[in-house]
Amino acid sequence: MPNDTFSVRATALVGQPQDTCDAASEFDEILALARESGMLITLDGQIGREKYQSIAGSLHAFRRFAEALCNNFGQRAAM
Repeated sequence: MPNDTFSVRATALVGQPQDTCDAASEFDEILALARESGMLITLDGQIGREKYQSIAGSLHAFRRFAEALCNNFGQRAAM
């Protein structure tokens, strides 16, 4: 894997109790931040309710994602 590629496996939470539904909503927000930062999110497979996704992008896109994520959590902490 080239040094400029960031890849991670993630499992989405679907059809879970309320606490995990909130976690799923946060997870969806994080994925949206990654997409907006220029990262590519692909569905690798699904077994039952479990989704296996890959997230890849340049280091520059990863940096934008990290900054957006920090800003997002900073705004929540200020509330």
